[in-house]
Amino acid sequence: MTYCTQSEKKKSLSKAKRTGKARKWTVFTRTALGIGLSVGMVATPKLARAQYAGHVSSYVVDVNSGAVLSQVDPDLQRYPASLTKLMTLYMAFRALRAGDITPDTAVPVSIHASTQAPSKLGLVPGTRFTVQQAILGLVTKSANDAACALGELIGGGDEVRFANMMTQQARALGMSNTTFRNASGLPDPDQVTTARDLSMLAQHLVQDFPEYYHYFSTPMFAFHGRMIPNHNPMLKTYAGADGMKTGYTDLAGHNLITSAMRSNVRLVGVVLGARSNPQRNAMMASILDQGFAAEGVAPMAPLHPPVVLARNARRHGHVAGGSSAVFEVAEAPTGPRRYQPVGHGAKRHSVASAKLRMATSRHVVSTKKTSRHQKG
Repeated sequence: MTYCTQSEKKKSLSKAKRTGKARKWTVFTRTALGIGLSVGMVATPKLARAQYAGHVSSYVVDVNSGAVLSQVDPDLQRYPASLTKLMTLYMAFRALRAGDITPDTAVPVSIHASTQAPSKLGLVPGTRFTVQQAILGLVTKSANDAACALGELIGGGDEVRFANMMTQQARALGMSNTTFRNASGLPDPDQVTTARDLSMLAQHLVQDFPEYYHYFSTPMFAFHGRMIPNHNPMLKTYAGADGMKTGYTDLAGHNLITSAMRSNVRLVGVVLGARSNPQRNAMMASILDQGFAAEGVAPMAPLHPPVVLARNARRHGHVAGGSSAVFEVAEAPTGPRRYQPVGHGAKRHSVASAKLRMATSRHVVSTKKTSRHQKG
């Protein structure tokens, strides 16, 4: 009995020691894992999800010479917000030039496109509108439903496929720190860019597609009985400004890209992450003024918004009368619905994504000749 009791005690002590060691090892392992997770969490801001709303990144470049005139944190990854639509428009312009679509090509409105969050045109699923209306909806109202529908058209009916095409095109243009996940810029943690990359995109829009650049200066357009105004305030307040785009989400902050031309010098400015629209606009005006001064261009007084807008009924091509013209778009047939429905037997102009070739920086259209959208 005594032997058994001692043996059992030895076994108990041995088991206790093993248990104690196991507990210590478990604690050590958990601590090590915790440290590893903490390190991983610290490293995460360096990845695609890092954002700095309220901290501004900016970039100014001379489009003709390529000279960088100013930059502040140009490679900090940011959310592009609606500046994403500049790549959607780049893809549309490329498809137009290739003849894969025309301004009158019908764009079907899917349920997915119609349910996009505002800002939007209020497109109804099962209806259609034209490519030109989509383009104008993007450059003026920054319509998310129009962007999604246009992306689905070019992407063969799939916005995800179109976003992958956008990313491939970004890489071809040298935008190595940009990834797209949708056509509109609505929040996605993996949809990121930088001020430098967006400047590349803006320059390519100016240089690669001079025949379509005029769309960006459209002050407003008529769409099914409504006048849709342009959200870009720089067109009305900054002398020489003739395009690009605004963007905003809570996480991205207030973003803006402006292209302006004075005395044959064209600058592109990028401001990302401003705290408010007034701050964003003031910063853009300031960095552009400094850029023009650095290029030897005399300063100009701010513009005042025009009181009366001239009307112009041309559907295609350049708008006569400069930025004070109204772009008119033909109305859809009247009926119980706001938009013309797509019949089952209707012929749709689909775009095969395989036909679209990536345009690269080597395919830039020369800007030595004065473009129609430029002012001497």
